[in-house]
Amino acid sequence: MSLSGCAPDLTLDPADEACLAGACGEGARLAAQLVVALGRIYGAGDLVPVGSVQVAGVSYRNLGAAGLGFLRDWAAKGASARVPALLNPAGIDLVAWREHGIPEAFARQQLAVIEAYRRLGVTPSCTCTPYLVGNVPRYGEHLAWSESSAVALANSVLGARTNREGGPSALAAAILGKTARYGLHLDAGRRAGMVIDVTCPLRSTADFGALGYLVGRLAGDAVPLLRLRACPEELLGQPDLVRSPYLPHLKGLGAAMAASGAVALYHIAGVTPEARVQGEALVAPGATHCTIADLAPGYAALNTAGAEVDIVSIGCPHASLGELAAAADLLQGRHTRTALWITSARATIEEARRCGIAEPLERAGARLIADTCLVVAPLQHYGFHAVATNSAKLACYAPGHCGLATRYGPLEACVEAAVSGVMRDA
Repeated sequence: MSLSGCAPDLTLDPADEACLAGACGEGARLAAQLVVALGRIYGAGDLVPVGSVQVAGVSYRNLGAAGLGFLRDWAAKGASARVPALLNPAGIDLVAWREHGIPEAFARQQLAVIEAYRRLGVTPSCTCTPYLVGNVPRYGEHLAWSESSAVALANSVLGARTNREGGPSALAAAILGKTARYGLHLDAGRRAGMVIDVTCPLRSTADFGALGYLVGRLAGDAVPLLRLRACPEELLGQPDLVRSPYLPHLKGLGAAMAASGAVALYHIAGVTPEARVQGEALVAPGATHCTIADLAPGYAALNTAGAEVDIVSIGCPHASLGELAAAADLLQGRHTRTALWITSARATIEEARRCGIAEPLERAGARLIADTCLVVAPLQHYGFHAVATNSAKLACYAPGHCGLATRYGPLEACVEAAVSGVMRDA
């Protein structure tokens, strides 16, 4: 049935109608109102239940007093998540913020944000990689996720279905348990509007990041289908990409596309699940075609600093256990000269401690930081000027968000930069 005041083509079931009428409380009414309004704006036919929600808009640096007030208001009205809901990174390590030199005034406000989310029934996991800490969506499962790299990976690598939600709309979906069915929830929205032939070799995770930067600039918010002419053999037909050695490559690829453009879903011929099943049928009529034959322009755009750096950052998106282990191997018997921040989910860092991976990292001078990352942390009081990173996403955002010049390259070069203070060309 259609609710009076809603678009006639937006079908609501009795439970949705009841929420809109206030039968489930004022908090649920506000959430339903927001979800339905978005459905009307985007021409959705109905609402679809979601398996999980990931909420961005967590760092107090971004939310400010107004955002905290909004969360407290909804919590006071009795709003509470009905489905599993997790948080994106906050502005601080929620446990070790004092030893990291975070100003107490900022930390207190950030902890108040986390408490407001707790009252709303949202788990304060504070990671941009929920798929690494137990929340691995099924193929075809509908979600309401909001962090750009998590959205890209869920859609592309897992074949789940989510639009790139805003923080408030994701929270509303968690409270209602549904989101509007439009965009990437629909088969038509998942077809490729651009086909890109990648003719240059991809030898490292950094190459995938540089490629992602170039694809994002070309595609904007379109869905691209990549044909990798020199695709690593191990990627083809890989049944479990999340547990494969290529997860960091795909994670970095999608994160870069989302940062330089607004790509929320990409396909790789023969690699990602929908491309393996549907092949060229994924290409929409009238799709544009182009070629990327050289990664050098991507590397050039991501390098804005000179060779000397005063901080090295690994873990944007949050580092996996495998990435922590790789960094530990590279640092064996060495010591850092610059600040080396490795950001990861708290659960991943705890597992690294149990496995003996954390100890050599910290002995070498690395700082393992949970719950946050450079993009959303209050960096201004540290006085850093230039960051070396293996994250194309961070290299995109650091100049504007963090006031940092950037040096971009593979993990090996970043570890060398941490030891020497100099980042060599990739």
